[in-house]
Amino acid sequence: MEAIPQDPVILLSWINVKLRDFYPSLEELCASLGIEQQEIEEKLGKLDYHYEKTKNQFL
Repeated sequence: MEAIPQDPVILLSWINVKLRDFYPSLEELCASLGIEQQEIEEKLGKLDYHYEKTKNQFL
């Protein structure tokens, strides 16, 4: 399992790069890396970023 960044701002960038370059959905990213989707959405939600499925990124 790849370690995910703990800083929410760095996590935002890291997740969006992974989604853009390697994964067609947040679900597949989380399943592949063994991380909880809800945890990611909660952390980034605190920054007022939410996953936009049609764009496959956090906005």
